[in-house]
Amino acid sequence: MSTRLSELETIKANSRHLRGTIVEGLADPITGAISDDDNKLLKFHGSYQQDDRDIRDERRRQKLEPAYSFMVRARLPGGVVTPGQWLAFDDIARNYATRGLRITTRQTFQWHGVIKRDLKPTLQAIHHAMATTIAACGDVNRQVVSSVNPHLSSQHRLVQEWADKLSDHFIPRTRAYHEIWLDGERITDEPEQEPIYGDTYLPRKFKMGIAIPPWNDSDVFAQDLGLIAIIEDGTLQGFNVAIGGGMGATHGDDSTYPRLGSVIGFVPPEQLIAMAEGVVTLQRDHGNREERKHARLKYTLDHHGLEWFRQQLEARTGVTLQAARPYRFEQNADRYGWTEGEDGLWHLGLYIESGRLWDTEGGRLQTGVREIAKAHAGEFRMTCNQNLVIANVRRKDRARIDALVAEYGLDGYLRHSGIRRYSIACVALPTCGLAMAESERYAPVLLPKLEALLDKHGLLDAPILLRLSGCPNGCSRPYLGEIALVGRALGRYDLRLGANFTGERLNTLYRENVAEPEILAALDELFAAYAATREGDEKFGDFLVRSGAIPAPTQKLIPIVLDPVV
Repeated sequence: MSTRLSELETIKANSRHLRGTIVEGLADPITGAISDDDNKLLKFHGSYQQDDRDIRDERRRQKLEPAYSFMVRARLPGGVVTPGQWLAFDDIARNYATRGLRITTRQTFQWHGVIKRDLKPTLQAIHHAMATTIAACGDVNRQVVSSVNPHLSSQHRLVQEWADKLSDHFIPRTRAYHEIWLDGERITDEPEQEPIYGDTYLPRKFKMGIAIPPWNDSDVFAQDLGLIAIIEDGTLQGFNVAIGGGMGATHGDDSTYPRLGSVIGFVPPEQLIAMAEGVVTLQRDHGNREERKHARLKYTLDHHGLEWFRQQLEARTGVTLQAARPYRFEQNADRYGWTEGEDGLWHLGLYIESGRLWDTEGGRLQTGVREIAKAHAGEFRMTCNQNLVIANVRRKDRARIDALVAEYGLDGYLRHSGIRRYSIACVALPTCGLAMAESERYAPVLLPKLEALLDKHGLLDAPILLRLSGCPNGCSRPYLGEIALVGRALGRYDLRLGANFTGERLNTLYRENVAEPEILAALDELFAAYAATREGDEKFGDFLVRSGAIPAPTQKLIPIVLDPVV
């Protein structure tokens, strides 16, 4: 354990289990902000303070404080939402937020532009909808993601149950959330305890995800703890365990890097919670609390060694990891259109550009899903690729759903190019304080230009994974894109190429700190070569590696499999 703790470690230690002075800051009418220390604690409650960077300079010239507001994020394991919850969340967006509802890359909602006086009513409204925001951000286990459409089979349904169990098990036990947001009574005669997290919680954020082969739609190797469901003879046998995934990096600092999770073995379902708690508490006890940029589990593993971690895990939990079971992934994208489940119910996958559901000239998406929610008797499921599944639809209701989808412009998946259907973009400007370049707002500008190049080479329908990120922190998982742009400055990006279509290989830096003309020129040349010399249905990323257009990734950045799988 480090003896020279980072500033945030001291803030957490002195926070009285995440209380800080948040209540006092919310009550201060002089400013639209809260203190820096309280903003760091607010993340544990599911919210970030932000400001509108588009008007920051103008407000400074007018001697006004920044246009502060808050982003609020829900904790929705596996991205499951009932129609009633959807309508409640839509009301929250219209009453308190700006720019509608946004589906994140972790299968949940974010609301942007909530001003300080509306923050408490917003969190209360989410609570009244039988959801929460606790631990959606912060140095804790965050939203547990899972493969979509769990009702396609009884095994999918069971895996969703495990996502719920993991989420519940790792929710912080502090009553600060109930006291601050839900007017709960302070219990003063009993000392609080966090049996899993301890008084200072984890050194950094922690992410869990479950995938069900052959679909890796949760990008399981991007998780701190990735679980690969092994189903044999129609029965869930257990989970292969992958640890140490993480997408964040820092420009110019080679000691930071993206990493794919390493498969260390297999556990049956009844040992899953114990194993997961062992991984989390090992990271709690051995993660770097001195330097936050080295505090994720991936650095703990690379510092101590994977075999050391495995031995410590088995000793701590009493769980002996079995040899990893065979599995095979075919893709990490989403399914679009109608799919029938084994129970005769239907599921409609819709493409949502950058996950943003709001009404624009291009379509009244927010209104459209609201009208669907009024008529729908099943569920909604958000995906890790920012898309939406209208789940559990009866056959007789399909025509009505289709009519609403067409009426409100939600049927773009029927016409979109391959690269558009498989694109992801983070929020970036104007609200994200870490953004160095545009991402969500750049996607509709960039995509038509890429589509024109692809069309020129007869590749318009080719499925290509595109990831856009306004900075190197990796919320849109850019290092898993066959094509990825990682923001450097306004209008300038690193062009990264060559991940595979299954989420099992990181991409490689191809051009550093380049502008759009250089990006398009480089891709035009590569698209031409791909069209001329690809083999069969070879994917773009695989072609780039096979042809030698890019170097193969280094060993450090690919999964280390102690028990090889086939």
